[in-house]
Order: sequence, then C-alpha cells, then structure tokens
Amino acid sequence: MKKILFSLFILGLLCQCQDTKKDAVIEEKKIQISDSISTKKKVKKPEKQNNYPVITQKNVTEFLTQYGEDNPETKVRITTKYGNIDIQLFKDTPLHRANFIYLVKQGYFNNTYFHRVVKGFIIQAGNADDASVPKKRKKLGNAYRLPYEKGNGSVHSYGTVSGAKEYRKNPDNMTSPYEFFIFLGKKSQTKHLNGRYTIFGKVTKGMDVVEKIANLPADEGDWPLYNVYITIEVIE
Repeated sequence: MKKILFSLFILGLLCQCQDTKKDAVIEEKKIQISDSISTKKKVKKPEKQNNYPVITQKNVTEFLTQYGEDNPETKVRITTKYGNIDIQLFKDTPLHRANFIYLVKQGYFNNTYFHRVVKGFIIQAGNADDASVPKKRKKLGNAYRLPYEKGNGSVHSYGTVSGAKEYRKNPDNMTSPYEFFIFLGKKSQTKHLNGRYTIFGKVTKGMDVVEKIANLPADEGDWPLYNVYITIEVIE
C-alpha cells in the first residue's frame, strides 16, 4: 500500500512539472508575439488632403510650383503582385513631377489598376472601375489638366513614363493628371507620341515586371482580364 501511495505522489509531481513547462512555453510565446507586434514597422500614412486647396485650372500652376519646391522628391516605387517598378522623375518637367508626388502622398494611386495593357507597346495606370476613384478625383480636383512640358526627355524610349491625355479637343497636348503610361515598344512606334505627351520619368528598375504586365491577357478594350492593383510610395 505504501508503495502505491509513493508512486501516486511521484506521478503527481511529474504532472505538476509538465504543467509548469507548458505554462512557461505559452508565456514565452506570448512575449515573442508581443515583441513582434511592438517592433513592427509602421506604415506611413498619406498626407491629409484638407491641408491643401482643391486644384483647378486657375490655380494648378501656382499650386504645383509651390508644392514642388516644398516636396523635392524624385523617386517612387510602384508595387504590384508581379513585383516592384522603380521610377526616377525628371526635374525638368516640374509640374508633372510635383503633381505625381502630390498624388502619391495623398494616396490617390493606392488600389487603382494598370487598366490598359498593350503587348510590346505600353502599360497605363491610374484608373479603376471602382466608385472610390471618382470620389478621390472630386476631392483633389477633377477639372484640371497639366500644361505640356517638353523637358529634355522629349523622345519616348524603352522605359519612359508619360502623362496620358485625351485625344479629342486637346490641341495644347495637356495631360490628364491622374493617369500615366510606361512605354516598352520600339523607336518606330513613337512618332505619334513624341511632342504630344509629356515624358516626366523613366523606369530605373523593374522593366521585367512591366513586360509581365504588358503580356497579360486583355479584352478588346485592352483592359486586363484580371485587375492589376497598384500602390505607389515615395522612396527618395
């Protein structure tokens, strides 16, 4: 009988030790999770738009000139599920550069698409068939265009970034501020582009991603069959 009681006593001690170890492991995991949360990198929030006026055709040049002086960044990164595309913005197209930086910092491009893809020619971004897009444009200013800027990069080449525009009633080649395209074609395809679209940047890294997107299946309107969501951030 004494042997049986002694065995039960030893068994009880072992169970207590095991429970204590389990508790210690659980507590350690809690500490690790807590530490990982506290050290997680914080995502920079977009600027608050209400600090700035709604952009109109009357104030566009004055506003972007001042904004460009206050925000001199020239490098941005487009993130897609196919990879990243890094772009160097040109200083000699100051209004287009300032406008692009402004829209990026306002978070306009986030969750818009590469909505037009033409294999061996261009991919175009800045629009989406989502109700949030016209709301964003109305908030920022949906009735302004950017004046054509020749700059030094007046000839389209592999990887150049240009502002999109409307073909009709646009003899001054003014740019629609919310959309842009990346050229990936040949020199022979640029005759109708040169001198008509402002080139305001160039891809410095990620043309393989541009090629992937350009080769996606699309409908008759060049809209990809599957939405290519993008986000854009300023990196320098």
